[in-house]
Amino acid sequence: MRRLPVVIPVALDQTYDYLVPRSATVEPGSFVLVPFGPQHRIGVVWDRATDSEREVPASKLKPVMEVLDVPALPTVSLRFAEWIARYTLAPLGMVVRMMMGAQAVFEPAKPRFGVRIVEGAPEPPRMTPARKRAIEIASDGLARSKATLAAEAGCSTGVIDGLVEAGVLVEVAIPEKRYPVPRPSHSTVQFGPEQERAVHALRSAVDAGNFSVTLLDGVTGSGKTEVYFEAVARALERNRQVLIMLPEIALTSQFLSRFERRFGCKPVEWHSALASAERGRVWRAAATGEARVVVGARSALFLPYRELGLIIVDEEHDQGYKQDDRVHYQARDMAVVRGSLGHCPVVLASATPSIETYVNARTGRYRHLVLPSRYSGTELPEIEAIDLRKHPPERGRWLSPVLVEAINETAAKGQQTLLFLNRRGYAPLTLCRTCGTRIECPQCSAWLVEHRFRRKLTCHHCGFALPVPEKCPKCGDADSLVACGPGVERIAEEVMERFPSARLALLSSDLIPSLTEMRKVIAAIENREADIIIGTQIVAKGHHFPDLATVGVVDGDLGLGQADPRAAERTFQLLHQVTGRAGRSFAQGRGLVQTHMPDHPVMQAIISGDREAFLDREVSQRQAATLPPFGRLAALIISARQKEVAEAYARQVVRQAPRAERIEVLGPAEAPLAVIRGRHRWRILVKSPRDVDLQTYLRAWLSAVPDPKGDLRLTVDIDPYNFL
Repeated sequence: MRRLPVVIPVALDQTYDYLVPRSATVEPGSFVLVPFGPQHRIGVVWDRATDSEREVPASKLKPVMEVLDVPALPTVSLRFAEWIARYTLAPLGMVVRMMMGAQAVFEPAKPRFGVRIVEGAPEPPRMTPARKRAIEIASDGLARSKATLAAEAGCSTGVIDGLVEAGVLVEVAIPEKRYPVPRPSHSTVQFGPEQERAVHALRSAVDAGNFSVTLLDGVTGSGKTEVYFEAVARALERNRQVLIMLPEIALTSQFLSRFERRFGCKPVEWHSALASAERGRVWRAAATGEARVVVGARSALFLPYRELGLIIVDEEHDQGYKQDDRVHYQARDMAVVRGSLGHCPVVLASATPSIETYVNARTGRYRHLVLPSRYSGTELPEIEAIDLRKHPPERGRWLSPVLVEAINETAAKGQQTLLFLNRRGYAPLTLCRTCGTRIECPQCSAWLVEHRFRRKLTCHHCGFALPVPEKCPKCGDADSLVACGPGVERIAEEVMERFPSARLALLSSDLIPSLTEMRKVIAAIENREADIIIGTQIVAKGHHFPDLATVGVVDGDLGLGQADPRAAERTFQLLHQVTGRAGRSFAQGRGLVQTHMPDHPVMQAIISGDREAFLDREVSQRQAATLPPFGRLAALIISARQKEVAEAYARQVVRQAPRAERIEVLGPAEAPLAVIRGRHRWRILVKSPRDVDLQTYLRAWLSAVPDPKGDLRLTVDIDPYNFL
């Protein structure tokens, strides 16, 4: 027997030795079933043991129970997992767990059954319109699941069962799904001189076959997607796999259609809305190389690609790439690491690059490709500020007369208007006019948000909800509760009152129950089935609405009042992205931003279109304050059910901090959101210059801190993006 180091996907930072016969061939990355305490767990065979104080005698080791028939993780995935664990201070087992994100791949394959038309079958005795539609669709001879055929025919599965009983359809096994192969030469695109130069540079990066990072920096509508599609085509020609990361994969039906037009088929999708069985098929297809192009959310980075040759991070500035659960990581930065370990090029694309990426491009660490004009030749939209001090809305309303007039003008031309407000629900606060009580979440230090369409008050932090009360819960006064402030539902209510004949589309994640419904709404907007669109930040993420002429930002100041070093950057990016939806197919679009601070540097930058001046100012401020990317930050979050327990442990942690000249330890301080899900939270912020090994300092510090007992939790967030 010989020893085999195995990583178990639990919150432990080490390998465990198991025994296998010397004759057994078990390669690193293989998945094995092993006894682990009283359980049986699936683990990953590692190619080297982690450091341990002493070697366990072979007589105490347990044998591997089974080597699973699952494609092994490639060596680059093992090194990637180790790198992330070292950098984020997360247990190696938790990183490996992310690489096993498709449980179905470890389970026996279940045969899929469906129905197919019976050649020459007589017409059923009772022919209904639903049966007729189902038969017409099935007449192509393809095997479909009952649910799929029913959905295509617009009927219930009972109708399909009736056709099976009548002998018109027969139940058959559905063949294993195969993913189509994108064709690089399916269609060609004509580029202008600026786009052609960028295409040439990206093709050259793929041809070089080694690690590089390129920032594709183009204004909204400049054709960034079409440009990097040419890099995808070149990678496919070289028989390499491609990963395209998007911040909101569940909302990108337009992207999938554009990909299909260019390559003749849709890419392979990976995101949380996939069914378990489909996730298993995608995982296996990435491992075997069958999936040539994967389009996915941040977790797609951890699929076991067999021959990855290109990584593209679209909308690289988006906050959605930061994970704040279990393993805290920034997927954009980890994509660069994955490209470095796998010796493949990485492309970061954005109209509003993050400060970190912009500085890397400016200092020459990244190649910088600029697309300064729109692909269609149309001008960028004119942006105006509506000073709410001079042009306030009517009492009880939220749209300034200036914005209302712009909507009327747009409607008169038969064009679309988008109203943007990054706040879900009807109103962010409900209070009692009689006693002043504000209705708060019982589990969080946050107000309950009214969702009038669902008639509920909801907490957006823990999900707690209750019906809108008829009386004040404190003083008992009836009809005294009032909604304060606007959410998108309240804006929709005002729009329906002002423009009763307008067709309205409301885009908010809590109002649309499924991915399918969301894509239907977006398709309806594209097809000009809506006159006024109202939405949250969902509408700012890469959508192309050809008839959209006017964008109105209801509250441009919303993101500026936060104690967050990235507040100005985020607000600029969001406003720039959402106003950039306007006029993409017209001679001139228009953006109107309602604000109480028209002289704020962010507003001035948006109005003038002087992005470089804004970025230069932000860069100089970050440099002076030694903030990222010129400095490094780490957050320690301590939480417990009792406030006193959390505070006492947080103070104990700070007392154990080693002295270091160039490292500042700030706190502990109660978090701005002091209670979430019934847990009291305290924060410690650690700050250092960029050249300091912050991880080594934190490891030494935390090794001297007593392990949290009971319900105490200590979470480490390297490079935090959330300061609440």
